[in-house]
Amino acid sequence: MSDPVFLRALRGETLERPPVWFMRQAGRYLPEYRALRAEAPDFIAFCLNPEMAAEATLQPLRRFGFDAAIIFADILLIPQALGQEVWFEAGEGPRLGAMPSPGHMAELAAGAGDHLGAVGRSLSLVREQLTPEKALIGFCGAPWTVATYMLDGEHRTIGKGERAQARTYAYADPKRVDATLDVLVEASARYLKMQADAGAQALQIFESWAEGMPDDLFERLVLAPHKALVARTRELGVTVPLIGFPRGSAALAERYAAEVPIDAVGLDTACPLEVGKRVQAIKPIQGALDPLLLRAGGAALDRRVDQLMEAWGQGPWVFNLGHGILPDVPISHVEQVLRRIGAQD
Repeated sequence: MSDPVFLRALRGETLERPPVWFMRQAGRYLPEYRALRAEAPDFIAFCLNPEMAAEATLQPLRRFGFDAAIIFADILLIPQALGQEVWFEAGEGPRLGAMPSPGHMAELAAGAGDHLGAVGRSLSLVREQLTPEKALIGFCGAPWTVATYMLDGEHRTIGKGERAQARTYAYADPKRVDATLDVLVEASARYLKMQADAGAQALQIFESWAEGMPDDLFERLVLAPHKALVARTRELGVTVPLIGFPRGSAALAERYAAEVPIDAVGLDTACPLEVGKRVQAIKPIQGALDPLLLRAGGAALDRRVDQLMEAWGQGPWVFNLGHGILPDVPISHVEQVLRRIGAQD
């Protein structure tokens, strides 16, 4: 049997139809997920329960037949592994305590993969149950994105969509911020290595907060840490494809694709079709349907799917959203997209 179509696309093949998976495809829009989540005492416990996390990962594959599963976890497991208190408040999102010193976190970074071994057990359980034609994706948060939550600490504004405080730190206290990014590169590389060893066939780096940066800050907070993370991950022996997702990078996505040695680039909702074509000339791409349009459905959804197919379907491309699926998206709208691209009868 040939490799999963998802992996073939990441290698640069143009296929009869693009492989498809959705960011946050396991989640609250699925009734089976809500029932499962109700059995766990809190979100962190849910993520670190291998049986529950594996079941959540498999649910959308059973329902929709996506071409890839992404392990159910959270990017903020890494701060916990580095000694920072992390919790989730209902209706409010993630909360973090004061960030430990970079020196203290550096002592824990090498053990991050071992600390989060439960995620590896989840991956192994999923791989045992996935059919060979379905790929399994692991992931981590990118250093800057994770750092925004960690640096915010007691301010706790990130959960309300504010990133100004963390970005101010990047200007005002560059030594501390850069040291934190260095720690996160090492911890994340160890975490990705553990996931690959446990059965992940591709790994995605989620940079959720790359938007609105001047080019010099983008180079410092996004490009340099991504280059270092990829280099360190490869140094640890990881050979599976790596996908970089610099959400909000706009025209800088081209520079990202050219300079960061990842295998494919995730594009967000706001990426113009022409920019996507230029990125696609450099590396395979992934994205970029608007999750709000998926929520709306109807003829407008069909039109946009057709536009994406026409613009990007002639090159290596993985069909995905430009950000995570929303909790109130109707299941029928997901099915509508899959039928439109020929991934479901």
